[in-house]
Amino acid sequence: MNNPGTPTFDQLRIFLAIVDTGSFAAAGRRLNRAVSVISYGISNLEAQLGLSLFDREGTRKPVLTVAGRALLAEARSISHGLDGLRAKVKGLLDGLEAEVDLAVDVMLPADRLGKVLRAFSQAFPTVQLRLHAEALGAITAMVLDRAAVIGISGPLSAGVEGIESMAAGLVPMVPVAAPDHPLGRMDAIAPGAGRNYTQLVLTDRSRFTEGQDYSVSSPKTWRLADLGAKHALLREGIGWGNMPLPMIEGDLVAGTLVRLVMPDHHGGTYRFSGIWRRDTPPGPAASWLLDQFVGLGRDDVEPDGMSDV
Repeated sequence: MNNPGTPTFDQLRIFLAIVDTGSFAAAGRRLNRAVSVISYGISNLEAQLGLSLFDREGTRKPVLTVAGRALLAEARSISHGLDGLRAKVKGLLDGLEAEVDLAVDVMLPADRLGKVLRAFSQAFPTVQLRLHAEALGAITAMVLDRAAVIGISGPLSAGVEGIESMAAGLVPMVPVAAPDHPLGRMDAIAPGAGRNYTQLVLTDRSRFTEGQDYSVSSPKTWRLADLGAKHALLREGIGWGNMPLPMIEGDLVAGTLVRLVMPDHHGGTYRFSGIWRRDTPPGPAASWLLDQFVGLGRDDVEPDGMSDV
């Protein structure tokens, strides 16, 4: 029976650096090591495991062997876990943050945001808060770029490399228009009728939404980066569009907007997640904020007959 040795974390870092950079020399530059040290580290790793990880014959660029490909995912998982452990320890050693940068999706109900931030100011009076309200993929971009340490994001953060997340509730998105808009005056809206009128669409300039559309039914669109401006234009009867239900419930009661019963466009469920960088876990104050949003989100009621946005 073969019993492989135990690789060191440094050996795994060298292995991953070669894979990511494409050569021993580039890995040496990334890790600030001589090429001979990189080569020696991989040779020792292969000797400990009893496996050849790179095929070096007939090519200047090291190519993963079958065994190397099989071990790559495990090596990354170990590396991520150790990065997270070191970052968590650093946060504990550093203690309470002096300030917290929080990015929130504009779809998040305002009363929920206010409730959490009011409690935060009482619980952490010495911590300065910087609040950023953004749309769609911009929240994830800010967290990845370290402009925010945590975010309350919509569904576009799902599956993004380097991002950890936890569910933080949801909000129903419903199609609405002004009562004097042609769609608002219809007693029964025929399938496809929304395509004949301008749809107001929320957008942003982040790399996660470039060239993509979400819940767009009409070829005629006006695109806005500000949810408040979209709300105002809807009330003016300029177009129709989806809005978070809590934001326009007062309009529905007052009659300044009407909910559109569209057979081919029911709206959808917009899900929130609390997010942070895997290598930069939140400190005590930021963790408290995430816990509050996650806790309040558990009370959100799943709307009937709606699929996810």
